[in-house]
Amino acid sequence: MTVSWAAYRRARRRSRQAWVLLVVLAISVVGSLVWFFTAGQFAAAEPAIAGPSEAPVFDGTWMKPVVPVHAVPQGSARAALEGLPVKGRAPKDNYQREAFGQAWLDVDRNGCDTRNDILRRDLTDVGFTEGSKCRVASGVIVEPYTGKMVDFRRGPDSSKEIQIDHVVALGDAWQKGAQALTPQQRQSLANDPLNLIAADGPANQQKSAGDAATWLPKNKNFRCHYVARQISVKASYGLWVTQPEKDAMKRVLDSCPAQPTITAR
Repeated sequence: MTVSWAAYRRARRRSRQAWVLLVVLAISVVGSLVWFFTAGQFAAAEPAIAGPSEAPVFDGTWMKPVVPVHAVPQGSARAALEGLPVKGRAPKDNYQREAFGQAWLDVDRNGCDTRNDILRRDLTDVGFTEGSKCRVASGVIVEPYTGKMVDFRRGPDSSKEIQIDHVVALGDAWQKGAQALTPQQRQSLANDPLNLIAADGPANQQKSAGDAATWLPKNKNFRCHYVARQISVKASYGLWVTQPEKDAMKRVLDSCPAQPTITAR
């Protein structure tokens, strides 16, 4: 069968168009994968949550400040992030929680241990156990990581629903500079109200020792404050960030370029 030159050209043109379409589709797929594994990995799987956008830091009427190694830099969190050293992780095989002192000491010497200080600071309608002005027995919190309202009641099972999270996890801090701090400075880091938030127990367990590159709160409204708080803690205790961690923090701050650092005053 004889094929005309015009028909041959039409076939070639359709073939080129098909190949162009396939290339465009391939580029789109690759671009979507790149987005998902960078900025989109958290957003793609999480619904929007209407929760608090910040968390309490300090109440001078009954709390006393913990002295950090350095003052938190004033100004934008992005500028403070640029001032943090970028390095790899140090080994964690020699990490022990005891390196940061006994858990929940009364570091600020206000008569109450740190856990109860933070519960009192972060909860509303606070009730104390009978005969105590420190031991928090009940309260209500709109939990910042999940946006859920939690009715807290002290008890062997119920207390774990609200835990006290180290914003910069102690395991993470150990691998990023805390090994060079003095025992007293590490104790301050573990009990500094700037580095502590009353948080949903399961969310805190899921975070574990993760940094911003591996874990962010489901409540997206809270992420700017959360990242700014991590940056502020790391700056005030001379800690560093890894490159993936810094990149993750910058992506969060892209949505809130005016976000300031957080201070415990």
